[in-house]
Order: sequence, then C-alpha cells, then structure tokens
Amino acid sequence: MILTLSCPDQRGIVAKVSAFLFERGCNILDAQQFDDQETGHFFMRVVFDADGAAKNPEDRAELRDAFVAVADAFKMKWTLRDRTERYRVLLLASKFDHCLADLVYRWRIGELPMDIAGVVSNHPAQTYEHIDLSGLPFHHLPVTKETKFEQEAELWKLIQETQTDIVVLARYMQVLSDGLSAKLQGRCINIHHSFLPGFKGAKPYHQAHARGVKLIGASAHYVTGDLDEGPIIEQDVERISHRDTPEDLVRKGRDIERRVLARALRYRLEDRVLLNGRKTVVFTD
Repeated sequence: MILTLSCPDQRGIVAKVSAFLFERGCNILDAQQFDDQETGHFFMRVVFDADGAAKNPEDRAELRDAFVAVADAFKMKWTLRDRTERYRVLLLASKFDHCLADLVYRWRIGELPMDIAGVVSNHPAQTYEHIDLSGLPFHHLPVTKETKFEQEAELWKLIQETQTDIVVLARYMQVLSDGLSAKLQGRCINIHHSFLPGFKGAKPYHQAHARGVKLIGASAHYVTGDLDEGPIIEQDVERISHRDTPEDLVRKGRDIERRVLARALRYRLEDRVLLNGRKTVVFTD
C-alpha cells in the first residue's frame, strides 16, 4: 500500500506514522520525506506491505479508518491506496498525436499501470487511424467558440460517467475554462513546450529558431486557471546548435514532450506527486 501525506511541520510525525504501521503488522518497504522550511510544511510518501493486516477490502477500510485519528492530530491531507488499485485515466488529444500514441503504447506494454477510461478529441477518429486505439472508447467532442460551453459540459459529464481519476491533455489544443480547471484541480496534467512565456502563440519552435536558442524543452504541469502556469511536475531539455533547422527543433521537441509527459503521468500513477501551493513535491524513484 502507499500512504502519502502533507501537514504543518512539527516533531513526531515520522515516529507516529511508523508506530501506527508497526502496531498493525505492516512492514515499511520505502519511505521518503521532505520538510519545506520556507512554508513550514512536511511531506511524506510511504510504501508498505500490509503483511496480513489488510489483505481484503474490509481490512483496508479498517486501516484507513484507524489512520484518521493520526491524520487529525497532525492536520494532515492524506491518501492511502492499495498499489494494485489502478487509476482511471482519460486522454485528451487534438491534431498532434505523438503524445497520445506514446501513452497508449506504454500502457499496452504495461509500463503505465492505469485503466484508460477513454480517448477524447476535438478531431474525428479518422485522425488517429495509424494508432492502435482498439478496445478504447473514443469520443469526438468538436468545439467552436460558440459551442465551447456546451462541449465542456459534455466533457465534464463524461469524466463523471467514466469515473475518471486523472485527465491528461496529451497535446489537447483547447484551453480549459476556469470553472473546469477548478473542478479538476490536482487531477489534470498538461504538456507544453517550455519556451512559454518567452515564445507564445503559433509556431513556437520557429520563433525559438529565429532567436537562436541553445536549449529547447518541455514541461508537464497541473492545469489551473492560469494558462500554462500550474504547478510543474516534470521538465526536460535538449541542446540545440546553429545547424538545427526549425523542422529539427519540432522533431526533437516531440521526443522531449513524449518522455516528459510519460514520466509525469507515471509519477502521478505511483502517488509520487504532492501539491505544495504553486509548486509540487515529487518523490522520484
């Protein structure tokens, strides 16, 4: 099982959590913690073997109920999840499909332990004929300036009906409204080139090329009402030289976006990402 928690920092948190698990016959397999001295908040992720104490749903529910007293004493925000439970993930994409194709491939080979609740696009299914989406529900939700409100209502209804836990904007080129962003706080991951805000608008790689950049990159972050300014989960960069054309930058950028989004999603699936105000604490493996 995986326990994650955050709370105001004070003495005795680790001791109390460790004692709680020990008293219930649990064996700690991995533990990571971080004390943010700037904010005075403490963060912790513990992986443990229940060792007979929570081998069925009833026992796991009892373990969660028992931990409430510890959590309340330290004013914790916490989750406790069986590692065999898989999050339900809804993938959203537009015309650029490289991130969608990559996530589906990683899911099919077992690299991303999740259940795909469906694929949503503002483009028709024919756009993705070269991607193996067999067995995955596909939802075409076209959107225009006039129908954006209705389209988002349909999207939110779909998220609820499919019991989606995590939404991934796999190069979904539609801006979510403040209302929907608020509903999905801490549950929606986006990927973008990390030139922002330096190179906004169309053809960012071409703008970067014109400025002679030496590094390009990508950022995966949680979606908020502030466009492309949500808490960052993962980033990566690659060096560029004067020999690279705009097409080279686009090609290299696709590769960076794929691996950054996949890493960010895996961290989230493994409960390694904890919100810390406008930032995140990421307990990498």
